[in-house]
Amino acid sequence: MNRSEIIKNYSDIVVTKFSSKMWSTFLVLGIIVYLIIAILSLDILQIHKKWSPERASLFALDTYAHKDHVTMKWSEPDDIIISFEGSRWSQYVGPYQKSDGLPERYPEWTSIGPEGETKISFKNGGFANLYDDKVTIENWPDTKETLVFRLDAQGKPYVENVDNLPKWIRVTENKIEVRPSLYERVQVYSKKVEVHRYNLGWNYFWFDFDSPLEPYGIWNAISLSFSGDRVDPNISNFSLLIQEFLNNDMWHHGQILWALLETIFMALLGTLLAALLGFPLAFFAAYNVTPFKFVRTILRRLFDTLRGIDFLIWSLIFLRAFGPGPFTGIFAIAITDTGTLGKLMSEAIENTEEKQQEGVESTGANKTLQHRFGIIPQILPIFISQTLYYLESNTRGAVIIGAMGAGGIGLQLLGAINTGTSWENVMYMSLLILGVVIFMDTMSAKVRRALIGDETLGAELQLAKMAKK
Repeated sequence: MNRSEIIKNYSDIVVTKFSSKMWSTFLVLGIIVYLIIAILSLDILQIHKKWSPERASLFALDTYAHKDHVTMKWSEPDDIIISFEGSRWSQYVGPYQKSDGLPERYPEWTSIGPEGETKISFKNGGFANLYDDKVTIENWPDTKETLVFRLDAQGKPYVENVDNLPKWIRVTENKIEVRPSLYERVQVYSKKVEVHRYNLGWNYFWFDFDSPLEPYGIWNAISLSFSGDRVDPNISNFSLLIQEFLNNDMWHHGQILWALLETIFMALLGTLLAALLGFPLAFFAAYNVTPFKFVRTILRRLFDTLRGIDFLIWSLIFLRAFGPGPFTGIFAIAITDTGTLGKLMSEAIENTEEKQQEGVESTGANKTLQHRFGIIPQILPIFISQTLYYLESNTRGAVIIGAMGAGGIGLQLLGAINTGTSWENVMYMSLLILGVVIFMDTMSAKVRRALIGDETLGAELQLAKMAKK
């Protein structure tokens, strides 16, 4: 090698290394610029100012706990309303007259004191007492003295004779809020007093507030279903149990379970239609089956179009065509997955082993039989595996499509979220959806093992195993 060739080779190496370093530098700079733009456009640096830990804690608390409201108006101190979750339809006592004594459903944590005050006890050992002209709290953590709240001459709430208030008491011009923890709250306003008392658990989950079975509880109600003594003389105890559970006005079990079945139906039928359409179309899109290039090209572009448009967009299109209902979700899922399964299966057909097809051809079989016995056995494990996977995914997707207007549990979930207060219902439906997804995953795994074989091998390994035989 002469000197000029050495110099040329060295120059090429230097240029190659310089180009590689230059592209690496541009790549790193591009990533840095992208991150800077993302941080500025999304206002990430200001997230800590928008984040409200207290509000997030209240949302989380509402998912696993319930609260009772006690309300007293200063203008009508004798009418104290105690209600579940502040609902006007779930009042323990209704308008309460102190001279009438304790109503039958008066909560055990509320009593009448020696001076005629309404006494509310909390699990932290403290008490809140509602009088005609004041509110007192006593025996609360970190407080040895009794705190008294009144209204001044201008009707503004104030704390009487206390200089150093605990940190969990906040006083503003028109409101005093007492909140030592998430489970207790006393709010004193100019016109009323509100006491919120939280308890863990989903209250009235089995039977609603006015159900004749509510005083019995779920286990006693089940025992009554085998008893001859009827709670309602017009219906058997077992029928009453089922009816009261499904028609629960607070948890809406009947509506939610029916909506869940609609969601599963949308996922199942949508995936089935996609499989029935995508599988035969995949053969026409494979080059080793269809010799006509224009047919393959049209089908491949069709698959790109169907899967390129998200199923949410398809659901909006079909929503205008069919209106609200499960058919919107079924066709949105079917159209999207037809494109996806068609593309996957056409590529799987093109990658099949030719020896099996040649072996079938050597017996004198026609093209249809060659495809039936030479190609389908090779791609069937992949087809089953992918179809079952998309069935699991579509179960989740059907929830989103339902929220867009197709119905099902997605619409129920969106309605509960929009109330801003029914977070326990949101958690309930979320757990049902999670349970269905887990069930679908478990059942699809069993179906795969039953149809494909060895559970330790995926569809791809099964295909390789068959190709070696």
